[in-house]
Amino acid sequence: MCPNAIAPDELMPTGEAGAAPAPSRHATALAGAYARPIPALLDEAVRLHGDRPAMHFLGRRYSYRELGALVDRAAAGFAEQGVTKGVRVGLCLPNVPAFVICYFAVLKAGGTVVNFNPLYAPRELQHQVEDSGVTLMVTTDLAAIYPKVAAQLGRGSLKRLVICPMAEMLPPLKGLLFPLLKRRDLARVPKDARHLRFRDLIRSEGPLRAAPITPETDLATLQYTGGTTGLSKGAMLTHANIVANAEQIFQRLPDPKMGEERVLAVLPLFHVFGMTVAMNLAVRIAAEIILVPRFDINGTIEVIERQKPTLFPGVPTIYTAINHALEKRAANLSSLRCCISGGAPLPGEVRRTFETLSGCRLGEGYGLSESSPVVCCNPLDGSARDGSIGRPLADTQVEIRDLDDPTRICGPHEKGELCVRGPQVMQGYWNKPEATRDTFIEGALRTGDVGYVDEDGFYFIVDRIKDMILCSGYNVYPRAIEEALYQHPAVAEAVVIGVPDDYRGSAPKAFVVLKTPLDAPEDALHGFLKDYLSPIEMPKQIEICESLPKTLVGKLSKKELVEAERLRAETAQSGGTVAS
Repeated sequence: MCPNAIAPDELMPTGEAGAAPAPSRHATALAGAYARPIPALLDEAVRLHGDRPAMHFLGRRYSYRELGALVDRAAAGFAEQGVTKGVRVGLCLPNVPAFVICYFAVLKAGGTVVNFNPLYAPRELQHQVEDSGVTLMVTTDLAAIYPKVAAQLGRGSLKRLVICPMAEMLPPLKGLLFPLLKRRDLARVPKDARHLRFRDLIRSEGPLRAAPITPETDLATLQYTGGTTGLSKGAMLTHANIVANAEQIFQRLPDPKMGEERVLAVLPLFHVFGMTVAMNLAVRIAAEIILVPRFDINGTIEVIERQKPTLFPGVPTIYTAINHALEKRAANLSSLRCCISGGAPLPGEVRRTFETLSGCRLGEGYGLSESSPVVCCNPLDGSARDGSIGRPLADTQVEIRDLDDPTRICGPHEKGELCVRGPQVMQGYWNKPEATRDTFIEGALRTGDVGYVDEDGFYFIVDRIKDMILCSGYNVYPRAIEEALYQHPAVAEAVVIGVPDDYRGSAPKAFVVLKTPLDAPEDALHGFLKDYLSPIEMPKQIEICESLPKTLVGKLSKKELVEAERLRAETAQSGGTVAS
């Protein structure tokens, strides 16, 4: 075992089912440097920058002093509802002021936040409600969200909903007109004991007694994974995990101006990337959070031009959409100083095009829900390397472990599984001791990603272990093929998966969206790829699509394509047909 390695039994939960495991010695030593409760970030921003704007939402602004007062009142209200240490409270909200207020308020009352995606299907909501054991859920009165959440009342331990009406979060005039103009978008919410209005929650007259928090061990959030390989699991993140990650990212920002930055929050705050980088980091630097409840390319560009954000975290599909839009229309994005891409590989051509069109540095980072989430990030000084996820954040160790012998640490340029140690690494999976044991190796978090490190300490992701294609005994990585496709000027989006092949066992198949038409596109792209790929990497097929499936947070998704190909193969074997 390597130095400071942790025996597997030290990573197991202790006490009641789902309780946080005793933190590893390695994690405890590092987390001590970041041992602050998350609400302390807000308290400091209120104390030092109380008059500065904290949130902007569709024309309504809140100062840090106003935000702090609302959080204190909501925390007292949550305490009256029985929220204290160990109580889980769900947030099922888009990017609206109530999300920020209730997030910090639940934590200040001592509770644990469970983030829910408002676009979840009922089955996914039900699983997460029952698995997390939430007793209280905060949501809104939108017809697209409320009925799904209300249907969970009585399931598991969920007993009550806090309703945050959209009209009450808007500027006064918009708030008056919203119920009249958007009546069809609103749900009817019963007035009964199972529903508590937000305005009543914050009417609490009792004094706020902030709960004592032990940052290294008290859970701040249960952050559910995407569930791409089955039911999602709740990553247990402590206050120290999340504060550490906000601080680590802060140290990478180029000359942050405290109390003066403006962060564009297009990323959903219920997603771990948005929660940490668009919200907690913003509060750490007392920045104004520009809340965008739904991504729309033209609306987002208009928000940038009007509100002039300086920091803009996003996923590659967002920057790709901006590139396409700016090729057709002029826009002033000069306020942007720093953009960080995460959630999926950032094609080098997308980065370079965005930087040319916007004049802003775009750095690719890397992380996962289990690490709060950021592990690595490219420099934002112009020295980013194409294809690289950058260098590890402060106090973070990344190990490349041999795929066949994971006890062996690989040398430079040797491919292996990325494994992570650091103060941002989770305590384990909620109620899943076996999954917790399986996801750690000698005390390091196994990411499931294949990569390597170069001689300068820059890390590169080759692909997901589960996405790797075995062709005639050779490992073929879809990301390398996707990167090559993005070099073609007509390619807008590309996804590569493995499909059965009678000769090679498996072979790569590419799905491509074009931004400009091509004559005989499959032949044209195959010809183009000959200069970039070996024969074993060459896609067996290239299918031209009008659009590609995406996850609920905008990342390109492969699982729908894999399933469609599986059904197509089964149907072909049975002599039937399947719709494309």
